[in-house]
Amino acid sequence: MKIVKTIFMILTAVCLFTASDAAFAEKADITWTGCGITRKAFMAECAQAYKKSTGKIIALSGGGAKKGIRDAAAGKADIGGSCRPCLPDLYPKQESGVMMTHVAWDAIVIMVHPANPVIGLTTDQVTKIFKGEIKSWKEIGGENVPITVVTRRGKISGVGYMARKMLFNDRHANFSRFSVNLKSSAPVEKKVESVKNAIGISGVSSARKRKVRLLAIDSVDPTKENIANATYPLFRPLFLMTREPTGDVKDFLDWILSEEGQKVISDQGTVNLEEGRGLVKKFRYWEHTNLIRNYKGR
Repeated sequence: MKIVKTIFMILTAVCLFTASDAAFAEKADITWTGCGITRKAFMAECAQAYKKSTGKIIALSGGGAKKGIRDAAAGKADIGGSCRPCLPDLYPKQESGVMMTHVAWDAIVIMVHPANPVIGLTTDQVTKIFKGEIKSWKEIGGENVPITVVTRRGKISGVGYMARKMLFNDRHANFSRFSVNLKSSAPVEKKVESVKNAIGISGVSSARKRKVRLLAIDSVDPTKENIANATYPLFRPLFLMTREPTGDVKDFLDWILSEEGQKVISDQGTVNLEEGRGLVKKFRYWEHTNLIRNYKGR
């Protein structure tokens, strides 16, 4: 009887939460969904600041960069958050007609457990590790133990897509067939937190909040300053995805690109457009640039 009562209470709580969440979304002026890294980089704080400034409510939900892009394209969400560009050449039905508003900069980072003695790698070493060509930490200055490679499932996730482009220059490349393959960036980060021999890839805006060590790449640490001046090599843009913006959506995009909105982004430790103005010409992986709106620095 106790077990039945407990199950009933849990189900009731879930139903109440779902109803409350749906009601909140109904009251929202703008709906946003997508990339957890983008949310952690600036979106949660920007939604709070925008509400304080205008009284407008932005309802946030997760699901990843692919969901952000495709829900925005389909009109299921007003705005999608993404840490990769849309790919209408590969997915014309799901990702066409999306406007990409570039709002900030992030970076791909390589994470290890805090107890791992390795503090940095070269880009070539990282590539060989994730291809499965380097298999022991001893080969790169660590202990004589196997490397546990932890990867994000899917080749078109924000992290998966951009890591393949930057490390392999091939969006179709495969990571090591022996890697531990997890469904999203959060489980990857948690796995690296808990497994001493693990190595994983995530976005700096999310990974820096975990109990992991972020490795220097080519002797450069992934600090905000080093990302902003491009000495850290694996930097990438963050986007808000929409249809042609009008009304409340356009007002919010104008706000986030304003001095006020960009200050909120910078205050989170994320590189804003002004701080990263020199990155535009140095970023090698722009695609479909004709779709990028309010693209500063051009």
